[in-house]
Amino acid sequence: MRVQSLSSPLLWSWRQAPSTHDASLSLSSSSSAPQQLSLSQHVDGFRPVAHFPSVIHEELLAVGEISDPFLRRNEEAVQWVGEADWIYRCDFEVERLPKKRSKEGEGEEERADLVFEGLDTFATVYLNGDKILEADNMFREWRVPLRCSQLRHGRNLLYIVFHSAFRRGRELQMQILGRNKSWPAWNGDPSRLFVRKAQYHYGWDWGPTLMTAGPWRPVRLEIYRSRIVDFYPRASVSATLEPTLSLSWQVADANDNLVCVTRLLSPSGDILRKTDHSANLCPDEQREWRFAEGEVELWWPAGLGEQPLYEVGVDLVDLTTGEVLDSVTRHVGFRRLRVVRKSLHPPQPGHTFLFEVNNVPFFVGGSNWIPIDSILTRATKDRYRKWLDLARAGNQKMVRVWGGGIYEDEAFYKLCDELGLLVWQDFMFACGAYPAQVDDFRANVEAEVEAVVKRLRAHPSLAIFAGNNEDYQIAEAEKLEYDPKDEKGNWLRTNFPARELYERVFPRIVKEHSETFYWPGSPWGGNSTRDQTEGDVHVWDVWHGSQLPYQEYGQLSGRFVSEFGMQGAPDIRTVDAFLASDTSERFAQSRTMDAHNKAAGHERRLATYITENIRAGTSLEDYVYATQFVQAEAVYDAFSSWRRKFRGGVEGADCAGALVWQLNDVWPCTSWSIVDYYLRPKPAYFTMKRALAPLALGGRRFTSKTFPDPTSADDFVEKTHVEFWVTSSELEPREVEIKVAGYELSTGKRLASGRMLYERWTQVIGPNKATELRRFTISNDWNDAKSAVVVFGWLCDVETGETLSRLSLWPEPFKYLTFPSKANVDIKISLVRHGLDTGEIRISAQRPVKGLVLTLDPEAQLDDNFLDLAPGDEQVVKVKGLAKGTKVSWRHLGD
Repeated sequence: MRVQSLSSPLLWSWRQAPSTHDASLSLSSSSSAPQQLSLSQHVDGFRPVAHFPSVIHEELLAVGEISDPFLRRNEEAVQWVGEADWIYRCDFEVERLPKKRSKEGEGEEERADLVFEGLDTFATVYLNGDKILEADNMFREWRVPLRCSQLRHGRNLLYIVFHSAFRRGRELQMQILGRNKSWPAWNGDPSRLFVRKAQYHYGWDWGPTLMTAGPWRPVRLEIYRSRIVDFYPRASVSATLEPTLSLSWQVADANDNLVCVTRLLSPSGDILRKTDHSANLCPDEQREWRFAEGEVELWWPAGLGEQPLYEVGVDLVDLTTGEVLDSVTRHVGFRRLRVVRKSLHPPQPGHTFLFEVNNVPFFVGGSNWIPIDSILTRATKDRYRKWLDLARAGNQKMVRVWGGGIYEDEAFYKLCDELGLLVWQDFMFACGAYPAQVDDFRANVEAEVEAVVKRLRAHPSLAIFAGNNEDYQIAEAEKLEYDPKDEKGNWLRTNFPARELYERVFPRIVKEHSETFYWPGSPWGGNSTRDQTEGDVHVWDVWHGSQLPYQEYGQLSGRFVSEFGMQGAPDIRTVDAFLASDTSERFAQSRTMDAHNKAAGHERRLATYITENIRAGTSLEDYVYATQFVQAEAVYDAFSSWRRKFRGGVEGADCAGALVWQLNDVWPCTSWSIVDYYLRPKPAYFTMKRALAPLALGGRRFTSKTFPDPTSADDFVEKTHVEFWVTSSELEPREVEIKVAGYELSTGKRLASGRMLYERWTQVIGPNKATELRRFTISNDWNDAKSAVVVFGWLCDVETGETLSRLSLWPEPFKYLTFPSKANVDIKISLVRHGLDTGEIRISAQRPVKGLVLTLDPEAQLDDNFLDLAPGDEQVVKVKGLAKGTKVSWRHLGD
């Protein structure tokens, strides 16, 4: 196969589609998609692209035609871009045309295909004046077989006309529903439901409205005699952990002179298997390799084991000449991955939603993943690497690719394989009632989903396909015609026709083409999407819904929590970046700050959670810290309390996982992300990392009331308690030492044992589960502002004394506390260098400290932050990327 890349920026140029009065480039028909494109001898107005792949916003930015929509309130000024049409031109040379058979029928004939890996979204493609393609789906790859007359020796001109997806969507909505009618959709214009484009481009509650257009993924020309159409290396592991590799493939234009040579290489590159097979393998026939014990190693999620990857490839070879006509390579990992749904032991109702790998059930902690940019061509492999490295370093085991974004680039999934990050993959449907009753729409998404399943199925990181995000919640909230108990109805005739896709079409495609677990939606299960005993749930009664205190997360869990979250502002340096030196807008309630927080009602919700918990100052820095503080505490409370509910095995999986909304951002903003757009972790990233540590000490401080006289509300006994537990993802038991001590907030003293809590004991922590420790009753006076006592806990290695986990339990709400002066806290911080750009920061204090945030100038990467300090307990933070003259500053609650 000859592959000619057409993805060099040197080949491409662009311009806005001409008006009807522009004669330089015109359509030869009045229809929207004519068969011919008429060109004058000199076509002007085209500008060379700055990037390829390309979307039009990035090109307009490069030539200064628009202001950066990520800065200030510039987003408002670029909306015209999404309502215009745009043309891209590729001027390329073909040195050798496909071979043809002789008149006598001798020789091998070659074919030529133009392959567009992604066109955003409605695109009419012309090659040398002839229309060759009408594309209408951003998520699909488009392969166009070319006739001999369409491809020329020498110069060829390729034009792609991108029609406004917004306008086309509005047209489709009117055609299908009628004028002034729409179907329910949360976020964005409801016409998005009719367009197979990244739904967040229409605007979401964390992202801008940027309706991009362009060839957003590579373009290539293929010339071949025969090619491998599909290759599926299925690495499976039996219940007894015996690995098998089954190979299947399809070859276009196969004949008896062609053979497929398959190979398997170890992670170190050694050849483990190499075999010749007929190229005419039947679609339902497979070639299988079995392995002796120890010949291949098992793949594990991060934190549970290693991630060995094996290269498996197939070459299509001409037996006569020995020429390799085509070659495909994949990487596989051998693992047995299941979602276990079994009844829980009474009195617990419902069923588990439990991930199990290689016969080991485990708690899944992780994040929801949205696209890493509104301008998708900025999503480089290096940026994927940085984001996913953060997830792995944060003790996460899963990322959920959310259904309103995109099917990510292959680089994303390869990195997840390498890092041991499981992937929950939504199909791209989110928060709406999609028009599946339309035959063309249904056929389009069937082709989309089949291609996605085939592309992703061999990745060891792939754990689950889910049909949609929150579409069943739409059906419930909008009272659509949806009865969970109706399994045989004609759903296409209801006002929730997409149920046909989620419960019939998609599971059939997934089952036919893969062995991946399929789930109809997220959330889904039971008779309601809010059922805490079945399937997965989205816990939004904190922030959305009832807007409950985040301290109640422990009572809001489900069998698997696939969404929850709390907003927090980005790093103050990120805020200053999008304010772009506009000092008149540098306050929390400014128009620009509001424009960079898309959540409805964010002002009152953030204010509620701040004022319920802490005292906040008036500066922008104070506001940023306050929102980040609340977010960090909320995320920690959720993970710590839900992980406590995983008591080991199937029978103890009251809650078997939680995924925070969300890991990342598409632009600089205030959102639910735990890391901001510029890869600056918020405090919540670090509290989540602690809650998901291999061994994590958990605890709760609470007050109980009893009423000796049931007829009196005034006669009661109030007691304050602290209780502790440990959560473990280690696969072996471990003996640890636990220390618990109380310190006066005002003085930092740990008084005599008669007055102050001090306990120390050793205990064996059970493997891969939560272990309950002890509960203590403490003085109610320790909750008073003037006599407040902070209870600290340490989990230590019995042999080395190393501190494995720390915990602090404070009187809450924090707003009632009187913090000692900054001078009396007496924080000592020293920066010690260990190499050219590495070092550590040592921190200690003489009084209890809550929420210490370190800031380095110039910036560097910290392995911990947002620290709680016990008097005399020095903590060490490791640093990477240190520059000369780095300065450390800090702030904490009450300073």
